[in-house]
Amino acid sequence: MRIISGKHKGRKIKAPIIDEIRPTTDFAKTGLFNILSNHYDFEGLVVLDLFAGFGNIAFEFASRGAQFVDAVDNHPQGTKFIRQFAEQIKLPVNIYNTDALEFLNKVHQKYDVIFADPPYYNADVLDEVLRIVEERHLLKPGGMLILEHEKEKSFEGHKNLIDERKYGKVHFSFFKMDK
Repeated sequence: MRIISGKHKGRKIKAPIIDEIRPTTDFAKTGLFNILSNHYDFEGLVVLDLFAGFGNIAFEFASRGAQFVDAVDNHPQGTKFIRQFAEQIKLPVNIYNTDALEFLNKVHQKYDVIFADPPYYNADVLDEVLRIVEERHLLKPGGMLILEHEKEKSFEGHKNLIDERKYGKVHFSFFKMDK
């Protein structure tokens, strides 16, 4: 893993190997951020990274100038790594070691971008993430929810779906709630 662009472009993210944590590939991350760069100037964005794992996506947003990123994961080794790495290179990442759905149900912050990438064996949780983000109006006007999932999961026909992209085995579904 590495940071692709921004202040820390090219910096390697040397996370420990933990079977339960599957980082987004650099190939898929590059595609994702190419899409996002057509929608946003990253400078000053407020971002939520759910199921953050080792912080791969959070670090990318922060390196590109996000005001701050809230990184949520319930794996203590993952959040410990995020905290240490973010402090080491001085990135504006807030770490929450808690359940993602509990966090969504309690948070009062509104976000420009919410990214959710649960373990693929738990892809059904994405329906719940989508429901909570919609019901609690957690996106700012013009904000976007991005769900990473495997090909078997589909959101085709959802009223707020604006795009779907595939990068190898990685699939992204993009939602806007104010379209």
